[in-house]
Amino acid sequence: MQEINAMYPDDKQELYQLLHSQLKSLLENESYMLPNLSNCSALLNMALKDINWVGFYLMNGGELLLGPFQGKPACIHIPIGKGVCGTAAKEGITQLVPDVHEFPGHIACDSASRSEIVVPIRLEGQIIGVLDIDSPYIGRFDQDDREGLEEVVRILEKGCVWIVNN
Repeated sequence: MQEINAMYPDDKQELYQLLHSQLKSLLENESYMLPNLSNCSALLNMALKDINWVGFYLMNGGELLLGPFQGKPACIHIPIGKGVCGTAAKEGITQLVPDVHEFPGHIACDSASRSEIVVPIRLEGQIIGVLDIDSPYIGRFDQDDREGLEEVVRILEKGCVWIVNN
């Protein structure tokens, strides 16, 4: 993974501009959400340094259900309002958590994770899932990551045909 990471700029604004462009290209001839989320998780895993998990949870039957991801096996079901992902889904705002051990009710799918960012995904104003990224380092994510990843989600929201099972 080190060689691939080296292809991406260290400057976060440049990095996210490149990722946005690459994601748009990946979505160009495909609108089905499953391959798009799969490719997006692979792209982010390849490009973002110092992360240990990246993927999606999608609304299903009133809870978040594990979707496409890169990393170790993960929690399959997350109740709305529980943990960082469930909180992002309930509140509808990005959760940027510098130290997950200080987050009330944190769900530890991987004990190596120390910081996390979770961005809600919307369809017609309704939360339909979240993008979740973990890092083994405290304070890994910042405002540049928030803005860059929120744009990743906007690109996905516009570029995918969503199959929703609320």
